[in-house]
Amino acid sequence: MSSTVPIHGNYHGYYSKRPAINDPRLALLPKDLFTGKRVLDVGCNEGHVTCEIAQRWGASKVVGVDIDDTLIRAAWRRRTTVWSSQGPSAQQGYFPACFDHSLGPLPIPSSHVTGNHIFPNNITFRTADWVQHEIPEDVEQYDVIIAFSITKWIHLNQGDDGIRTFFKRVWSCLRPGGTFVLEPQAWETYKKAKRINQSFKDKAIELALRPEGFEAILTEMGFSPAEHHGVIGDGGFRRPVDLYIKRE
Repeated sequence: MSSTVPIHGNYHGYYSKRPAINDPRLALLPKDLFTGKRVLDVGCNEGHVTCEIAQRWGASKVVGVDIDDTLIRAAWRRRTTVWSSQGPSAQQGYFPACFDHSLGPLPIPSSHVTGNHIFPNNITFRTADWVQHEIPEDVEQYDVIIAFSITKWIHLNQGDDGIRTFFKRVWSCLRPGGTFVLEPQAWETYKKAKRINQSFKDKAIELALRPEGFEAILTEMGFSPAEHHGVIGDGGFRRPVDLYIKRE
């Protein structure tokens, strides 16, 4: 699904307004959160955060999923660009960024060369409405599930039941002891979204849940109380980053 009107928060060019590298939200998290872990990035957009976790945070497997197929295609291209422009290491040669523009990107190496758990072969992308539909990688579950800046869009499109369904999906797809990373948008920001689509105005009237009530829903499911890791961003992008642990 792709739309010129970003009714799902599927903004094209989103990272022209947020840092394209060294995402500050990741800097708020424990340094070893992703090390050796299976990670799901829900609403991954063009895959900038997804690639950063796969390349630089030691994850063994990272899956990015987004409802917008155009963004997912851009995410695959982002993977190739990041692979082509990464600096020297003992495992691979160095390909200056200018070469990507003049000669084209480096080919993705076989997993027989790098291994399945090393970037760029430890990352994949899927087009799906993950709230409503499973993807193949869900079967093995995840150690970490990330939800950066998507709850407002799920809430406005699918209502209170949609938010509850999303949290239930997170619970069912997390391994015991796994971590849910949540960056909820404040209720005040829903007003701007309602200007994007007329139907949001009617749906917002029907919403009984508020973002400040999400923690109660999650703890009732069996998650630990939220670990508040700080607030990051400027203006409308200033939001908290919270961690919830699935109790074993």
